[in-house]
Amino acid sequence: MKLRVSGNINQYYVQTLCMIFFPGEKFSEDADIQAASNAVPELSLALVENEDGGVNVHAELSLEEKYASCDKIYPHREDITHDRLKKIAVGDAILSVCGEVIGYRPSWGMLVGVRPSKVATEMLESGMSKTRVKKTLVSDYFVIPKKAALATEVALNEAEFVKTADDGECSVYISIPFCPTRCAYCSFVSYTSRKLLATIPDYLIALGDEINKTFALIRELGLRVKTVYIGGGTPTILDEDQLDWLLSMVEKNVDVRTLDEYTLEAGRPDTITEGKMRVARLRGVNRISVNPQTLNDDVLKIIGRSHTADDFLRAYDIARNSEIPIINTDVIAGLPGDKFSSFAASYDKIVSLKPENITVHTFSVKKASDFLKNSSHIYSIRGGDVGKCVDYSQITAQHEGYEPYYMYRQKNTVGNYENVGFALGGYKGLYNIYMMEEIHSIFACGAGAVSKFVDYNPKDGSPRVIERFFNPKYPYEYLSDNKTEQKLEAAREFYERRSLKKG
Repeated sequence: MKLRVSGNINQYYVQTLCMIFFPGEKFSEDADIQAASNAVPELSLALVENEDGGVNVHAELSLEEKYASCDKIYPHREDITHDRLKKIAVGDAILSVCGEVIGYRPSWGMLVGVRPSKVATEMLESGMSKTRVKKTLVSDYFVIPKKAALATEVALNEAEFVKTADDGECSVYISIPFCPTRCAYCSFVSYTSRKLLATIPDYLIALGDEINKTFALIRELGLRVKTVYIGGGTPTILDEDQLDWLLSMVEKNVDVRTLDEYTLEAGRPDTITEGKMRVARLRGVNRISVNPQTLNDDVLKIIGRSHTADDFLRAYDIARNSEIPIINTDVIAGLPGDKFSSFAASYDKIVSLKPENITVHTFSVKKASDFLKNSSHIYSIRGGDVGKCVDYSQITAQHEGYEPYYMYRQKNTVGNYENVGFALGGYKGLYNIYMMEEIHSIFACGAGAVSKFVDYNPKDGSPRVIERFFNPKYPYEYLSDNKTEQKLEAAREFYERRSLKKG
């Protein structure tokens, strides 16, 4: 895409808005790009800031024989910052010209970030009523009414945790980046080859050392661990003895009875056994994920899952009979080969099982996924049946007593839709909220894990400060170039600065 931007506006923000309409597009100001194709969209955008605090935006878009232009004039407003006013004006202009040329209106309007409920949260915190927040999302951000209602509901459900945030608390994430097979849509750092799976014993030794040192630092800093989340990959790829050893490392470092939540991902039904679930329960795990993605066997084959719908039902029964109190299931709307009828059938069956949590994802085209390697035409802004699937999941969840408690979006989702976590009353997934809302620090262990050191106290009104530390991405890098000591030092320095600031 040829893109020319003038004025004081972040070009990346403009590109992100354009990708709502042109997913997977690359950007250039080079006129020679047109030599590769006559179907290259060209956008010119100019922003002018007025002396009175208002802004004017002029936009033009051409694509083959189609052309659209607009002028957006936004006077100064006392209720929002000047930077926010600029973003709204630019968003309005881009949505206008792209919408006219493409003939498409995005459900989330100009909201392009990972957290579409963030704006709703900010407005609620400023004292706006629920009704006014929904109206403002529609009028200022061009969000369609049902998505505005969803964002506001999620923000309200998260508010109880944000308001009670305590800067003396933290969570721990532990990464097991191995899977029995790689899903065709996956780009996570997870490994399936026999050679790499053979590194698991050495990986666990290094991971155990990092777990010990991380918890020791947490105790040194005087923090209370609220949640522990063991994710992947597929942690239940470990055999029963390996899983018991890993969970014993956690139990050695923290009284698991004091944890508000202790999650073990068992995402692949073909890795779940009665023995592993018994170990998890005896070691204090109180939340587990059993993820079918779909109960359509044909679609499971297309996406590279090595299990069937019956395998999921068997695994779910094992998990339920283990007496682990909270079960989460993941499903994906918009998978290749899936249609509304089969999605609805899968979803109805899962809801009938009454898992405490259901997370509904929208299929996202990841750059490193096999789907994108094999097909460059898989991007879809309208998404076919996916909008109907997403709507059905949300209406059905509400009817069955589930509440939307957290939400996020990814780039290049089919139809530009969202991922939503639903929970029965009293069963919200706490780690998901803490991670998404960045309420407190997350100390992360293992390959590909990212620690977030957070300084946030909603009671004192000070701005949130976040620093990240990235562990080596791949298991073999993690084994050869372990950065545990650097992570611990980064955390100490962060908390020392925080203490000095508080005086």
